[in-house]
Amino acid sequence: MIEQKTPTSVFFISDGTGITAESFGQSLLAQFEHIEFEKITLPYIDTVEKAHRVVDEITRASKKGGPQPLLFSTIIDEAIAAVIRDAPAYHADIFDTYMPTLERQLNSHAVHKVGKKRSIHGTSGKYNQRIEAVHFAIDNDDGAKTRFYDQADIIVIGVSRCGKTPTCLYMGLQFGIQAANYPITEDDLDMMRLPKPLRPFKNKLFGLTISPERLAAIRHERRPNSRYSSPRQCALELHEVEQMFQQNNIPYLDTTHYSVEEISTRIIAQTGIERRVK
Repeated sequence: MIEQKTPTSVFFISDGTGITAESFGQSLLAQFEHIEFEKITLPYIDTVEKAHRVVDEITRASKKGGPQPLLFSTIIDEAIAAVIRDAPAYHADIFDTYMPTLERQLNSHAVHKVGKKRSIHGTSGKYNQRIEAVHFAIDNDDGAKTRFYDQADIIVIGVSRCGKTPTCLYMGLQFGIQAANYPITEDDLDMMRLPKPLRPFKNKLFGLTISPERLAAIRHERRPNSRYSSPRQCALELHEVEQMFQQNNIPYLDTTHYSVEEISTRIIAQTGIERRVK
């Protein structure tokens, strides 16, 4: 009997939301596909007392007999950071690593203010652009309001459940891009021509596709054991929609192995859409 290895405990620690620590750590860990990780995110560690509790939790994890825990942190407050450094873990802190050398390079001291990156103060214009773009994606989801397509930066098209909605929402929230999406149905595929509402905006269209196996699995969660989720139906729809893309010279992307972040950034890179929020 093969003994199962203990997962490596990974802690993402921050005195703010923890998003930066997670993004930084997850990007590195993604390169180690053969290792199993147990991930714990602990945001708003903004007092020394909370920091001590974090160290206690990491210490308990280190005593389980498995690999040494990993700790990714973004701690601004030096007193809190000093406590966290005592944790029995491999420790990677973005600010500790890069801030001193960056200060020397810029010949200036950083403000060392918690939450500065995501502060709304002074950036309300960009914040409003993101919110408006998210509202646009919601209002123009699934072909709901085609009359506003003249205001869209991009119109994402594809068969049902290929990732159109989350991609549009992410582009809106992250980059302020006004993205609409339109579903290509069986009726459209039977006629093998672009739906009428899309024809005036052909230069804004971008297609998404996916493997039949992945699409069938996603659809099965929504409508199990139906024609809609059958592998044969999925394969047929995808084959025909890709033919439609090719016949109309519409750029498209296979989303099978990409996260929504990767899908969005690849679309932007491929189309050259300008990010409204940078």
